[in-house]
Amino acid sequence: MRKVFAWIVLAPLAGIVLLFAVANRRWIAVSFDPFSADAPAWSIELPIFLLVFIALILGVIIGGVAVWFGKMHWRMAANRAEKEVARLKAEKAEADRRFTQEAPGVVPPLLPPH
Repeated sequence: MRKVFAWIVLAPLAGIVLLFAVANRRWIAVSFDPFSADAPAWSIELPIFLLVFIALILGVIIGGVAVWFGKMHWRMAANRAEKEVARLKAEKAEADRRFTQEAPGVVPPLLPPH
């Protein structure tokens, strides 16, 4: 079912991208020289559709990096919580071990393992 849905979505999308590329194949000059529009120091010529695709890909990459850095706080908090859980489990195991050594006739309360 998932593959059929993917084909239903991706096939028309691929067709639209292909039509866009064919309709916008004229070459343009892209310049990064803000001081000289007539004779730029550095420019490149490429088709319009390629410029649009490059801009979209860069936007996705920059957005992904921004989200990754934005979630870094939560990843660090999860890491701290996992370390705290491990420390508390070790502390509980040590307390259980001491309890059974100090009071061998007493059965410790049964707690479900985590």
